[in-house]
Amino acid sequence: MHPIDPGDHWLEAGITGLARQREWDAVATSAAPGRTGDEVGFVALADGRLLVEVAPDGFDPEPFAAALAGAIERPYRALAVRRTDVWAVGATAIEVARLDPDPRGDNLELTWDGAALALVVDGMPADPSDAAALERLASARESASYAAQAGRLDGALWEILILPL
Repeated sequence: MHPIDPGDHWLEAGITGLARQREWDAVATSAAPGRTGDEVGFVALADGRLLVEVAPDGFDPEPFAAALAGAIERPYRALAVRRTDVWAVGATAIEVARLDPDPRGDNLELTWDGAALALVVDGMPADPSDAAALERLASARESASYAAQAGRLDGALWEILILPL
């Protein structure tokens, strides 16, 4: 008999009795006939645009966005996966903001521990003043300390995640 490895199985549903954390805010299926590939990732913006992030060249994710219509409000991040002749589509709500002035880089990590502000841009330490717009958004939340992440979506439009510490 082999002992259960707590690192791999400690919190799995069925062993602890705890339900798995929900991964998607909305799910749907779509026939999407004639589509090539096995996986499509996209972001649906409030203005109606669909930003394709992972897909074969020229792929139009519109049937997947249409399948999610009414189940989740835009903006959201979605992933569609082919399941034989039907596609399964999952979407998660995201926060989107324009950062002005537009920071350099494509990925920002800003932390405020209540005493010091630190910024990492594209994996490298940077001057926190380079992310003044993200700092304004994060400091407006009701948390004494925070971790904020921003990923460039399109031009000055960023996906934002701000978590209290």
